[in-house]
Amino acid sequence: MTGIDTGTSTSPGTGPGVRGGGSASGPHLPTELAAQLRALGVGPGGVLLVHASLRAIGTVVGGAQGAVLALEDALGPAGTLVMPSQSWQLCDPQYLDDPQVPAERRDAVRDALPVYDRDWTPSRTMGAVAEVLRTQPGTVRSAHPHRSFVARGPAAADLLARHDLDDPVGEGSPLARVHALGAQVLLLGVGYDKCTALHLAEARSGLPVARVPNGAPLLLDGHRVWVPFEEPAVDDSDFLALGEAFAVTGRERSGQVGGTTARLVDVRELVDFAAAWFARTRVPRA
Repeated sequence: MTGIDTGTSTSPGTGPGVRGGGSASGPHLPTELAAQLRALGVGPGGVLLVHASLRAIGTVVGGAQGAVLALEDALGPAGTLVMPSQSWQLCDPQYLDDPQVPAERRDAVRDALPVYDRDWTPSRTMGAVAEVLRTQPGTVRSAHPHRSFVARGPAAADLLARHDLDDPVGEGSPLARVHALGAQVLLLGVGYDKCTALHLAEARSGLPVARVPNGAPLLLDGHRVWVPFEEPAVDDSDFLALGEAFAVTGRERSGQVGGTTARLVDVRELVDFAAAWFARTRVPRA
């Protein structure tokens, strides 16, 4: 499940450092973080897809709430902040294949899962920053019960309007709109292995993709219904290597934000590069 942030992932910086004031050791003021984000290149009025680890950033005044305020400050009122808010606890137990759930209990677990509720269903392992954005007044959430995104800002409703059950990270997902709108991707204290936009690159690589069965509990006509579907199998095992290859091109900006390294990239450049890279590296060579 790419985009999952346990709060412990960090990765070393590449490229020139960019600083905007403040102390590397903290406590970090939201205004200082916002200045560092602007110095890094976050564009006011743009769309910003963020994957963040609060633990990596360090002590922020206001905690995760302060971090969200810093991101929104850097974007300004015309900007739109986007984050993954996956709730994969609602996946089919058979799909998750959790060893802690024995085979004889999986039907019972499936029947007991609560329905997906955009307002109430919490994200799981997305990190404190994403969860705070999810609960912020004015935030919009997409309809997918496992792979949802949240967004806040003028473009939020447009970004999240479509999220197909059977295409959660491809052309039927908010990632396609993020790409169409020319968003930036910010990896704040995490590596490319957390970058959900790379799944869109998988979909656009032209490689054959296996489909796997899944399902979710949804509310239909006032009743809980288990809805089965198939979705593309995804593979993030080479995302870190992809990130290293992309950084070499010089199209990644990196610098200090708070106590961690931040990476900022253009989503179109990243996805287009990655789609070609996957097509080349994932195909067995003769």
